[in-house]
Amino acid sequence: MSCRFLLFLLIPLLSLAQTQEKVFSYLDVFDLEYVSDPQISPQGDWIVYRRMGFDIMEDKAVGNLWMIKPDGSQHQKITAREVSESQAVWSPKGDRLAFISATKEGAEIYIYWVTSGKLAKISQLPFSPASLTWSPQGTALAFTMNVEKEAPVAAKMPKKPKGAKWAAAPRITDRVYHEGDGRGYINPGFDHVFVIPADGGAVRQLTSGDYHHRGSLSWSVDGQEIFFTANRHEDWEYDFRNSELYSVNVFSQTIKQLTDRPGPDKNPSVSPNGKYIAYLGYEDKVQAYQLTRLQLMDVDGNNKRVLSEALDRDISNIIWAADSKGLYFSYDEYGNSKIGYISLTGKVQKLADNMGGTTLGRPYASGSFSVSDKGSIAFTQTRPQYPSELAVIAPKDKRPTKITDLNGALLGFRTLGEVKEVWYTSSVDQRKLQGWVVYPPNYDPTKKYPFMVENHGGPILNYGDRFSAEMQLFAAAGYVVFYPNPRGSTSYGEEFGNLLYHNYPGEDYNDVMDGVDHCIAMGIAHEEQLFVTGGSAGGIMSTWMIGKNNRFEAAAVIKPVINWISKTLVADNYFGYAHSRLPGQPWENFEDYWKFSPLSLVGNIETPTMVMVGMDDLRTPPSEAKQLYHALKLRKIETILIEIPEASHGIASRPSNLITKVANILAWFEKYKTPTQE
Repeated sequence: MSCRFLLFLLIPLLSLAQTQEKVFSYLDVFDLEYVSDPQISPQGDWIVYRRMGFDIMEDKAVGNLWMIKPDGSQHQKITAREVSESQAVWSPKGDRLAFISATKEGAEIYIYWVTSGKLAKISQLPFSPASLTWSPQGTALAFTMNVEKEAPVAAKMPKKPKGAKWAAAPRITDRVYHEGDGRGYINPGFDHVFVIPADGGAVRQLTSGDYHHRGSLSWSVDGQEIFFTANRHEDWEYDFRNSELYSVNVFSQTIKQLTDRPGPDKNPSVSPNGKYIAYLGYEDKVQAYQLTRLQLMDVDGNNKRVLSEALDRDISNIIWAADSKGLYFSYDEYGNSKIGYISLTGKVQKLADNMGGTTLGRPYASGSFSVSDKGSIAFTQTRPQYPSELAVIAPKDKRPTKITDLNGALLGFRTLGEVKEVWYTSSVDQRKLQGWVVYPPNYDPTKKYPFMVENHGGPILNYGDRFSAEMQLFAAAGYVVFYPNPRGSTSYGEEFGNLLYHNYPGEDYNDVMDGVDHCIAMGIAHEEQLFVTGGSAGGIMSTWMIGKNNRFEAAAVIKPVINWISKTLVADNYFGYAHSRLPGQPWENFEDYWKFSPLSLVGNIETPTMVMVGMDDLRTPPSEAKQLYHALKLRKIETILIEIPEASHGIASRPSNLITKVANILAWFEKYKTPTQE
């Protein structure tokens, strides 16, 4: 408790959240736990999952593997080790688990024998493995791993004298993609496919060449081939939207290409009867948003067709039914993540709602599921009242059963803000638009409350009716919080998501403001008590809103893009913007890149504005936030710049930074609340 109290003192917190002991508070964030990556055994008798929580001393998320029976009994930790454990996969017979775990030397592959409880490390690898996959016979495991490659040498330096304190060697790259947000500089090398005997032994590299071989792996039923995703085209670095499906023979290492269209083809999955390969992808039309559809082909690559053509939603997490007559999958619909089943004729059946809850900060889509041979499903379930818990639904069940309650001891003694769905009409084209309102705990409709708009990122993502620590903290501080899904959001179909094509920010601004006006008409928002915030694309929208009107008392702009011209060529994904976001490159289309830059509106801004950014952000670099802050300072607009040390684009990935973010937003807004809001 002393460490928590010290942290509590070090972070600037608001008195309201400190004194209301029964509402969700800052330090409650460190007590949250959630379920991740549930894997039900083939026989359906056990579920293994990753139990996630936060280490308050290390200020990071930690996860260990736990097991539980589908009826909720025999809940137990798999090992006594207190290190990271992840990516658990059942053997074909369900007698063993393979997983990846941290050691002093790095991440390694472990095997756990279910009956005996014995544990063994079977690998000694130079780099972390990923995409762990059992062979159908249970005799081997396939995985992907990076293989180092030397950087290009620009000059030969003289030998440093012994004991000399020379500067560090320069970092030299000739790659298109050489740094990633949250990763920093990416050392030269390529990901390849490997196999290892399930009892341990020599590791064999199956793929070669200066190409990345990534994503999920799938074995042929005879164990002779492994299917994977790659782009082995000569110009692969510039053909970054494209990927193909390939197979590699486990013995001869012969590689065969199975797809050849422009666009991403990925996540191959061989049917249990060995006849088909299901996969995800689309033929690239180069636009802002395209649906990821479920594809099917014969195992030799012939007879390709789209299986989910009739479903106007993105498909993900595909799993074959044991009888090879269809596949289970997940999709988002109206801000809610669902699990479905599709037959080989394309008929779709919804099986479960409310999957998600593994993104604790904000209510984004997330989560996963797995299926037993008999069709029982284990999945991460969330509601606005709790992060992901483990739920199970059997084939004949009408509704899922939640079998864990990791947060009951915490959230059962907190009064959370009630979350309600709202629908309203666009003033632009009369579309129906969806959003959610979070009311302060113990909301009194006879009183006036400050009203906060929280814009989501992406912009091609979605918020929904899921747990959100940030929204609950805002509500606990006395705000009515509104979070909408304007045009460009996913879960409403391809046409809706693509409305921002060459038009961003565009009428999505009107959609958000229509939501504000709708809430005013409902009587839950008041013109003199409006505030706005949002991160990433939400930071762009927040800046655009205060550049378009002066209706808000204050704004908190988090990790924004302010200038598309400068951002596009500085960010880690600089190569991905031309044509899909705006026509051409910045030097080819200066006018549009400037017209859609919030910096073009900065002369209109009168709203007091806080600007926040992670100092290691490579996605929306700190230079973007500084441009807004400097412009507002030069105009003598009330503003403040908050730079978060050692934080990348995901500022809230460390729990203390989530608290810092929310606490500073609330502290800034507190300065501009009117007396009627007390």
